[in-house]
Amino acid sequence: MPGEGVYLREDRTGKTAGIGRFDPSLPGMENRMRLQAGGFAELGLPVLEEWLREGEKWVCIDEIGYLESGCPGYCEAIRRLMDHEHLLAAVRKQEVPFLLELLGREDVFRVDLDAPFGNLGCVIMASGLGRRFGGNKLMADFHGEPLICRALEATEGIFSRRVVVTRHPEVEALCRDRNVPVLLHELPLRSDTVRLGTQAVGDRDGCLFCPGDQPLLRRETVASLALCAVNGKSFIWRTAFGDTPGAPVLFPRWTFPELLTLPPGQGGGFLIKKYPGQVRSVPVRDARELMDADSPEDLSALQER
Repeated sequence: MPGEGVYLREDRTGKTAGIGRFDPSLPGMENRMRLQAGGFAELGLPVLEEWLREGEKWVCIDEIGYLESGCPGYCEAIRRLMDHEHLLAAVRKQEVPFLLELLGREDVFRVDLDAPFGNLGCVIMASGLGRRFGGNKLMADFHGEPLICRALEATEGIFSRRVVVTRHPEVEALCRDRNVPVLLHELPLRSDTVRLGTQAVGDRDGCLFCPGDQPLLRRETVASLALCAVNGKSFIWRTAFGDTPGAPVLFPRWTFPELLTLPPGQGGGFLIKKYPGQVRSVPVRDARELMDADSPEDLSALQER
């Protein structure tokens, strides 16, 4: 309550207790709240202890901030909760030792709400000749729009730099019409496409290589890959259905020099085989999400799905 106080509420019972009192004598223009440790002793600590005894699978705390950090018993209970349960918490972005300790734990999956996907690039691979399809499949109709539009939609708004790399003037024209950066080339090899895309995204913490012909790929899957890459910067992240790996694949910054110098005709799979211990998977629920439209029959089956 601005200008009044901060209150803790336990959602299951609705019980509340004051944990901060507005004090105009404190410096600053906002958050001038003075700790009321009694509220944590009255409600906060007993609730955390109850959750620990009951063995809840998930506990949600919104939020953990500078007031919470001023109550040692409450902080210790949060530590024990994190050691034994799954905790979903909103943590205030402040240079406070306890908050930095929580965010620095190795078992924490961290999402910065101001920049959840970090500084990542994306290359949409659209240079295939479509021999099995019998032509440029990326412009084939899929529920009223060209097939490649599905890849554009699945990768929208996630990456700090995104580029479509293609041999097809029709794809180039579509991308320019939609204000999507595109690079048109005439080079023959897959390694050429990877090199051109890596160069085009520039200085990024990682880069997703996304096929242009997976029409059932979900934006949520792409976002999950990006979130995992932000939390695990040293790993190669790829999609998988069960034990079957697939694409897209997100490569970290340290792989860029090798992506720029792949053997002729090779793609990112060359590095996956070279560094198997650095590969991690993000699971999908439906195998068809990772299927390519390699033939008109494939496209028809995916349309029905």
